[in-house]
Amino acid sequence: MTGAAALTSVLALAGPAAAHAEVEADKAQALAENVTLTFVSEAESASGGFREVRVVLPEGIAPADVSLGKAPKGWRLKVTDDGYVVGGPALKTGVDAEYQVRVRQLPDADEVAFKTVETYSDGEISRWIELPKDGQEAEQPAPLLKLKAAAPGATPVAPSPSASPTPSPTPSAAASTTTATADASTAAEAGEKKDDDGSSTGLLVGGAIAAVLVLGGGAWWLTKRRASATGG
Repeated sequence: MTGAAALTSVLALAGPAAAHAEVEADKAQALAENVTLTFVSEAESASGGFREVRVVLPEGIAPADVSLGKAPKGWRLKVTDDGYVVGGPALKTGVDAEYQVRVRQLPDADEVAFKTVETYSDGEISRWIELPKDGQEAEQPAPLLKLKAAAPGATPVAPSPSASPTPSPTPSAAASTTTATADASTAAEAGEKKDDDGSSTGLLVGGAIAAVLVLGGGAWWLTKRRASATGG
């Protein structure tokens, strides 16, 4: 009985650990550039599959300097203020979530932590965000990546620009501006045409009056001359 009990104890200690999240790097060295990080989140829900994984990046890695590599089919990466979210169609229950991201450069540090929050399709949430304290292992440890010392001459690169370009005018505003300009041009043309029409009309009226006066004066002169001839 004693031997069986001891064997059972050994098997229990050798059994699988609780589900957790891990991270590995193809170049685990401080200030290394263009590094591929592989993340694995072990499935622990009995009723749902992974839907998304949210990661808070450590100091020294800007969200804009992260891009998605290999990932489950249909999963996409969305940058957040302090990291990113990668997710998509829910995985089958019991299937681990494994994906890769590429970072522009690792920070100059001995180790970096990637606090991770996992969401399942059944609404369950697992938080692997705790850091070791006083040499004791955390119950919900964040994925940790230990780094070798930086290579001689390695220096930090400038972070990628994160400022957004100046937005262009909205379609409605642009349309309003164009319409207003067209209306103004049309109004100006109409005014010019009206002025031209007014001038032309004035000239025609003036010419007609002048012709009447001339004809009237001529008729008066002829009548007076005939009267004078008759009287003489």
